Amino acid sequence: MDFYKLIKSFGYAFQGIFSALKQQNMKIHVGTMLIVIIAALLTGLSLLEWLIIIIVISLVIGAEMINSAIESVVDLASPKIHPLAKQAKDIAAGAVLVFAITSVIVGLLIFVPKWFNG
Repeated sequence: MDFYKLIKSFGYAFQGIFSALKQQNMKIHVGTMLIVIIAALLTGLSLLEWLIIIIVISLVIGAEMINSAIESVVDLASPKIHPLAKQAKDIAAGAVLVFAITSVIVGLLIFVPKWFNG
């Protein structure tokens, strides 16, 4: 195993994370994540509930990063408006929306009973 190459690949991955953090939608997701984490700390979740919240947050942020990557590649390959390019970008954005809606539902299922049932 080439240890130098492995370390270098982690560097590229972190560059990708920092690049994604500059995107407007990613800033919204990260802000929402921080609010959820603070709410979770104040609510006192169980270990299983924390695991579910962490997985859901990771899925939304990971989906947004994949969406951003797809948008960049589509813009590079098809600088002019093309129906297939639009379709690819719309589907990727729709996938993020599905994950985000699911995360809201999961969050409501975890937090609401704790907040309103004592």
